[in-house]
Amino acid sequence: MFSQQSMAKITGIGYLIIFVTGFFSNFFVLENMLVPGDGATTVSNILNNDLLYRTGILSFIVMVLVDVLLAWTLYMILLPVNRYISLFSGWLRLVNGAIFGIALSNLIIVLQILNHNDYLAIFGREQLHARVMLFFETFNVTWLIGLIFFGFHLLVLGYLIYKSGYISKTIGILLIIAGIGYLIDSCANFLLQDYAKYKDIFLMIVIVPGIIGELSLTFWLLFKSKKMPELKENN
Repeated sequence: MFSQQSMAKITGIGYLIIFVTGFFSNFFVLENMLVPGDGATTVSNILNNDLLYRTGILSFIVMVLVDVLLAWTLYMILLPVNRYISLFSGWLRLVNGAIFGIALSNLIIVLQILNHNDYLAIFGREQLHARVMLFFETFNVTWLIGLIFFGFHLLVLGYLIYKSGYISKTIGILLIIAGIGYLIDSCANFLLQDYAKYKDIFLMIVIVPGIIGELSLTFWLLFKSKKMPELKENN
């Protein structure tokens, strides 16, 4: 059976993989290929960087698989705090992973459309570009729905860490703040018609506490988890 320290190391490594794959796929691939409101340029970028686009999708898939693994390892690490709340936290993370997996199907469909000449003959160039942009929009919206569950996951995770007594309370507080940030951004995206005007502000609300909180947890798991005792379950 894995020890608490082993689970912590696995989780820390998993977080590092998620950071690398998520940053690569989102900021290096999608952000450089997707041009909002310009389907022609977006399609051209994908066709001219086909291998990079495919690698970005594969990187996202790896991220989701590791995220599912972390739902289990985090549950095991925080099991001594409260079995049921830890299980609830794990399920929230799993739901987010499942929704993101559904979102990814839109990126794969874009690839299929652009690699079959029949679609161009059926829809015409302009309509094809419009459909591609629609799939990207569907990807973003579906991802946002998943992030609502992820925000609640961070809230519960932060609470468990704060109550644990063997992981820094500061990390728990940072994760709670990060969870609130995700919820604020996701809800604002759905509720505000002029969200684009404040996008950078909401992005900072998510990124700053999210990166600080989850990176802090990652480094703690990797370098300080040896101090974590093997505790008996406390329900």
